[in-house]
Amino acid sequence: MKQRRLMNQINVVPYIDVMLVLLVIFMVTAPMVQTASVDLPSVGKASQPAVAPLEVIVHADASLALRNRAATGPAAAEQSVSRSDLAARIKEAQAKNPQQAVLIAGDKNVRYEAVLGVMDELQRQQVAKIGLLVQPAK
Repeated sequence: MKQRRLMNQINVVPYIDVMLVLLVIFMVTAPMVQTASVDLPSVGKASQPAVAPLEVIVHADASLALRNRAATGPAAAEQSVSRSDLAARIKEAQAKNPQQAVLIAGDKNVRYEAVLGVMDELQRQQVAKIGLLVQPAK
């Protein structure tokens, strides 16, 4: 009885056949692929600068103030406001300029719960474009 010897070589011919078939497929389909054009914005198409936001300031004693950064003169100064009057004043300002965002700035010593309370109240009153104001680290 003859003993079979193990073959310890890989037959690569089938792999070469598969690679050649794939090469032919890619060569045939490559000219058919449509190239897309990307319309990049130019300097003339640049968007207008965003409107300066309204700033709701939560002080350490949980009192609130409103500052309109878009206004000039005494209207731009920080004005004390009650929690019940806050949403109405913001909606009034946003009625004049719907693109104006609202930023909530919390004092360093205020509890985060007070800042979230203001944000929650504004969201319940359907105030649009609410965000948190942060200061970068020095």
